[in-house]
Amino acid sequence: MSENHARSYAETTPKLAELGRDVLFGDVWERQGLSKRDRSLVTVAALITGNYPLQMPFHMQRALENGVTEEELKEVVTHLAFYAGWPCAVTAADILGQVLHARADQGVDSP
Repeated sequence: MSENHARSYAETTPKLAELGRDVLFGDVWERQGLSKRDRSLVTVAALITGNYPLQMPFHMQRALENGVTEEELKEVVTHLAFYAGWPCAVTAADILGQVLHARADQGVDSP
């Protein structure tokens, strides 16, 4: 888990940050049943469907780092417009655009 992500709520809810670090990212994300790439794709889809915009940038970035391509993320957003609703997809599209622009500004190549 990114240190900046954990810091965003660690001061207010230290136990929640500890559980996220130790259980979610330390155990669940390390299980062998799904690759990290697939876990990322599922997680991004769940965040889009639930319309959880605050968590999307971190997990979209993580998905790219875990081998999900820009094209796949765009396709997930488009596909979910018809299952999760147009507003959820438009919100996710805006956030994905911000993530991709930030990566480009930093000179990071996407998979």
